[in-house]
Amino acid sequence: MKKHIFPGLIVAAVLGGCSMAPTHERPTLPVPDAFAGKTNTSAKKATDIGWKEFFKDVRLQAVIQTALENNRDLKIAALRIEESRALYGIQRADRLPTINAAADGSRARTPADLSSSDASTISTRYDVGVSLASYELDFFGRVKSLSDAALSTYLATEEAKRSAHISLVAEVAKAYLAERAFAEQYALAEKSYAAREESLKLAKMRFKVGATSALDLAQYESLMQSAKVSLVTLARQRAQAENALAVLTGKPLADLPPAQALSAQGVLGDIHAGLPSELLNNRPDLRQAEQKLMAANANIGAARAAFFPRIALTGSYGTASSSLSGLFESGSRAWSFAPQLVMPIFDTGRNINNLDLAWARKNIAVAEYEKAIQVAFREVADALVGRKFLVQQVDAQDAVMKAEAERLKLSEARYNSGISSSLDVLDAQRQLFSAEQALVQARLLQLTNSIDLYRSLGGGISDTLPFVEKK
Repeated sequence: MKKHIFPGLIVAAVLGGCSMAPTHERPTLPVPDAFAGKTNTSAKKATDIGWKEFFKDVRLQAVIQTALENNRDLKIAALRIEESRALYGIQRADRLPTINAAADGSRARTPADLSSSDASTISTRYDVGVSLASYELDFFGRVKSLSDAALSTYLATEEAKRSAHISLVAEVAKAYLAERAFAEQYALAEKSYAAREESLKLAKMRFKVGATSALDLAQYESLMQSAKVSLVTLARQRAQAENALAVLTGKPLADLPPAQALSAQGVLGDIHAGLPSELLNNRPDLRQAEQKLMAANANIGAARAAFFPRIALTGSYGTASSSLSGLFESGSRAWSFAPQLVMPIFDTGRNINNLDLAWARKNIAVAEYEKAIQVAFREVADALVGRKFLVQQVDAQDAVMKAEAERLKLSEARYNSGISSSLDVLDAQRQLFSAEQALVQARLLQLTNSIDLYRSLGGGISDTLPFVEKK
């Protein structure tokens, strides 16, 4: 038995490395060779900046840490890795023989009319030994290709978890800053409502003594009610933002450090963008798409190998006897060896269609990979454009707010001196409130854009799990 099986296993080990899968080559980048505009080459790359270095606000750091520990989507992504690792282990096991130990006993009665001795007989048989299950000699790399496909799928799942990690950090940060923006706008609305309520009281007093008209009083009333609408709206939006943040963090937030204003966040904005080709190694979602492409490529090898013969080995070695006491006596050795060769001849086009299917799925994977690269390029390009103009927008909006504050001050002075009407004061109050709200929104846009640039360049990848090396 051993003389027959072991040479076959040696041949399988030597030829098992053969593969009929096409050689994997990265498609040509469907994007320009460089990003538009100039970037500071002396600045740090996003991949070298951990999220704790990027986000300076200790309250935000605590929120992100809570999310990384409790977010359900991230937990699901981690469990997907375990699932894919197990599936790869199952597929990889087919590359080595499966040997089982077995003990068997049987007792049977044969009727006289079926017995060669014309008398009923009772036979007994006991077997103990090891058996080799049907093991395929992988001459044409079918099993290896399936194993490679499973490995690439496993690695793609690993990259998906990293991508989820980076995206979660960015989404939590943006949700937190959105809640802070609503809080600041709510505080401004509260201040505006209190001021307009006081103005309405004064207008009522002036109306009673005939110092102002009913029209002016109605305008003060309208302005106060508008401020109340803004106050209630912002209260609702802030509560909803808090709920969204609680879902991302996976648990209610408590015992957090004091909050900082948007203007004091200190988020890093000066990041070196690098070249578009660097995104292929820096972004987990692109590496995930490439692993899926490699899996589709390996499946082509398995589909090609299906056109060639399959050789499988089945055998057993042990002892057999008609009595338990005779199992290990001299001469009780028993063995069997049953090689099998299967050659496809007519399968109604099954193998051809499987190969066509494998090629179609590879072409789909190529298109998805190229699309992922284009999306990544656009995300970086948009964030770079935003970085260029949002600084100017915030500065301009700040100047508008200061000008409106000065205008209100002068309008109130002219009104108190009897030079202008209350309409000028009311209009100045409305414009100042709008300018203050717009400034908060502009600062939020600037911070959100910085986060998008950091994420789109693969920022925070150094904080994810180590790479899984192909063995």
